[in-house]
Amino acid sequence: VFGILILCGFGLPIPEDITLIAAGITAYYGMTNLWMMIVVCLVGILAGDGAMWFLGNRYGATLLKKKAFSKLMTPERIADARKKFKSKSGTSRILFFARFMPGLRAAIFFCSGLLHIPYRSFLMWDGLAALISVPAIIGFVFYLGDQIDFVVRWIKRAQYGMLALIA
Repeated sequence: VFGILILCGFGLPIPEDITLIAAGITAYYGMTNLWMMIVVCLVGILAGDGAMWFLGNRYGATLLKKKAFSKLMTPERIADARKKFKSKSGTSRILFFARFMPGLRAAIFFCSGLLHIPYRSFLMWDGLAALISVPAIIGFVFYLGDQIDFVVRWIKRAQYGMLALIA
């Protein structure tokens, strides 16, 4: 679970939610401890996200010179991201809501490192969002494990609702 969540932070095309659901199921069936799974998942998610921030912070300028990255992150997009991060409360909103945007999350965290957003600020807002989503998903699965179809439908609806709210 920990390793998969770190890889998800790097953009592995497996939704983190699937891993969190699996963690909740293992706790539901008594294979693991609920609180241990929550802690392991929180640490794994924050480590993966932090790795993306670190890559952007340390190697972002170098990576942007590579053809694959330069097509995805054009100078115009970087300038737009800089403007949004620097706006009043932009950093907090972007980093908090990035946790709920699969597919964009890794790019946003990489970009926050590239733009030298302070790691403490990054960790605080990403961590706050993770402190909400991780225990909610794992706990929901743990307490309603016998109704897993309902749980998965609820999680999908919650994600769509969050995406609509962000939009």
